[in-house]
Amino acid sequence: MKKISAWLNNIRPVKILTVFLAGIFIFLTQACGDPGIAKQPPQPDAQSPYTKRYDPTKDYPLSAPAGGMNNFSDVDPRARGTEKAANDKSEALSKNAQRNVEQKGIDSTEQYGRNFQKGTPLGERAKNLGEDVGSSAEELGEGVAKGTKRGIENIKENTQNAAKSLTKNAQRAGEDAGKNIQRTAEDASDAVNRTVR
Repeated sequence: MKKISAWLNNIRPVKILTVFLAGIFIFLTQACGDPGIAKQPPQPDAQSPYTKRYDPTKDYPLSAPAGGMNNFSDVDPRARGTEKAANDKSEALSKNAQRNVEQKGIDSTEQYGRNFQKGTPLGERAKNLGEDVGSSAEELGEGVAKGTKRGIENIKENTQNAAKSLTKNAQRAGEDAGKNIQRTAEDASDAVNRTVR
């Protein structure tokens, strides 16, 4: 009991008043302070109404299958005009090539008639054809001669390389044999020395 009365005597009213005022001060600053400090975090419903979200119930338009890799167009959709221009140009080139084949290929009966009417005699046409065949045969002969010459040069190079390789291999084999004989002799002398000990 003496301890309790000593403790109560030791407590001063100034200390109690200071603690009480400090508690009220903290309570008021938290309750009446800036509301931004204790604000709730933003909720998903509070987002802008203009935010687009994926809706699995809707059908989103995708690129239409067009053939190419993965069954879609291999061309960037922003380059459709360029693709069309390239297709048009390739089609025009294809038609031009077909026209050239038809005109310069095997002549039809109408083509023979037109050529004859234009003044190119049949004999001259035959002569021109013979010259074309002759020049083609000459070019073929030159090509065969060049190919044969190159083939002979390759054979010469290969035989020279084979001879060099053969001499190098023979030298190495001789060196290896000499080293093996020397090692065998050393091993025999070591064995004799071990036996003597």
